[in-house]
Amino acid sequence: MSSPLPDACLDQIFREARTRNGWQPEPLAETLLRAVYDLARMGPTSANCSPARFVFVTSDEGRETLASLASATNGAKIRQAPCTVIIGHDLEFMDRIPELFPHNPGAKDWFPKGSELAERTAFRNGTLQGAYLMLAARSLGLDCGPMSGFSNDKVDAAFFAGTTVKSNFICSIGHGTDKDLFPRGPRLSFEDACRIA
Repeated sequence: MSSPLPDACLDQIFREARTRNGWQPEPLAETLLRAVYDLARMGPTSANCSPARFVFVTSDEGRETLASLASATNGAKIRQAPCTVIIGHDLEFMDRIPELFPHNPGAKDWFPKGSELAERTAFRNGTLQGAYLMLAARSLGLDCGPMSGFSNDKVDAAFFAGTTVKSNFICSIGHGTDKDLFPRGPRLSFEDACRIA
């Protein structure tokens, strides 16, 4: 059914892709942001629960608010990037399971609200969806700059007030520059990180 992607695609998504710290200032079209999400949403999650919620912060006001809630170093990156995405997860994701998992709508009951299982499921699958978002962005020719180094509580208050969504991490997307680009760090070998059982 599928064949390997060409090396040029693998280079763009993985081998040559870098975490960017500098950004070209040109804004990103809403159609492009929607295209990124339309790809990312296709990645698998447990029972198709899709708990991730994304805020594409593009306005001057939004970027300044987000930057003020981050470390000084990250704040400068957020101010420069044309878009920084807040990747969150909805702790009440189970309410959408009857819609998203229609062949077994009772799967909603697998994740009792407020339970440790529900929280772990939301966090794990929301994190997966954040990674899918980064791969989708790279697939569409954008660069990524994922970050922690911000106050989750303050970001939640500023961007998710009145909801059951909690922030996880943030990721600037756009067309990166080589400004403050670090040399590529080493990666663990298969022998160091893997075993076949």
